Amino acid sequence: DGHPVMVLPGWMTSDASTVPLRGLLKDLGYAVHGWGLGRNLMASEEMERKLADRVDALTDRYGRKISLIGWSAGGVYARVIAHQMESSIRQVITLGSPFRGVKGATNVEWLYEWVTGESIDDADRQIRQRAATPPPVPATSIYSKGDGIVHWEACRDAEEGHLRQNIEVSGSHTGLGHNPAVLKCIADRLALREGEWRPYETGERADIRRETSDGRKKIKH
Repeated sequence: DGHPVMVLPGWMTSDASTVPLRGLLKDLGYAVHGWGLGRNLMASEEMERKLADRVDALTDRYGRKISLIGWSAGGVYARVIAHQMESSIRQVITLGSPFRGVKGATNVEWLYEWVTGESIDDADRQIRQRAATPPPVPATSIYSKGDGIVHWEACRDAEEGHLRQNIEVSGSHTGLGHNPAVLKCIADRLALREGEWRPYETGERADIRRETSDGRKKIKH
């Protein structure tokens, strides 16, 4: 339906990393934007204020709610903003985002402490307190057990329920923004009508459902 979509990049990356994903979504007809805030250097109150201002500007421009897609740390921001700005957010989709904490991550822990000079324990506490709670809007958490950067269990809600779903894919953390399975899921989620959420279906069950919709095959019970 051409609604606005903002894509948030991962830690230490910028909008340049999300160009292929945004290009695809633009081809699908959405009003797609990067976050426009330079390099993502993890959570800070100043960055959150700037992101909130960015969301306000886009919702004012289009007069519609905005979908947020966050890759890695970008997804942590997306969930926090969804809590703060529920009336402006249509849905949140996270890609390998460790919103339940980064302690015990496979590779990011030592890198974070080396780059920032801060303890990962402090960052972990912030993430748990502010992003671990499911947002009050539809939330899809895409993760991979072969991530290689963050621990996959930190990238999914502890329990699925109304308006939230965890979806496992195969692939690496750095490839999530180009992964065909991920792109297919994102396209499906964005195509949902506002206020009409349903779980994403994968595999044979989804194929049967699609074929049934045009009468070529019936579901066998």
